[in-house]
Amino acid sequence: MTYPANTFYNADLTSNNLESIMSIKVGDKAPDFTLVTLTANGPELVTLSDLIGKSNIVLLFVPMAFTGVCTAEFCDISNGISEYDALDAKVLGISGDNPFAQDAWAKKEGITITLLSDYEHTATEAYGVAYEQFLPEKNLIMGGVPKRSAFVIDKAGIVQYAEVQEHPKDLPDFEAIKSTLRSL
Repeated sequence: MTYPANTFYNADLTSNNLESIMSIKVGDKAPDFTLVTLTANGPELVTLSDLIGKSNIVLLFVPMAFTGVCTAEFCDISNGISEYDALDAKVLGISGDNPFAQDAWAKKEGITITLLSDYEHTATEAYGVAYEQFLPEKNLIMGGVPKRSAFVIDKAGIVQYAEVQEHPKDLPDFEAIKSTLRSL
């Protein structure tokens, strides 16, 4: 499945055409998942449903660790995490990298948000954000790599904001994400 470039979805959009383009849309119950994060105590499992009700959640899918745009995105979020804390939001970064690579990336770059390894691409597929082929024009034909995407999930587990970028260099609209969080 492919999505139009820079397509933005939020609670204000009601067109059935726009909402049918992606599998997860505003108003849907967020698909549950269990992914691995690496902590000081070793690998730990993080299950989305265990976090529901404790705070709002921002899920940020990125293609892969150690790449320029992904690093800039997660460093910017880490540097501004107090804004998300003030909006009662927990930010989770998801990529298909293994948790050890994610940990090395976080340490090297100063990324402080929780990174979740979707090594088997189950969350990426559940949210409908997998590339069929990632950057084939650069001979990176890996399928299942997550598209740069953002989802805001409220305390009831309902998606309140959804944005999927077709091109890996395009960032989500973080002002719209914060606006959505302020409205919750």
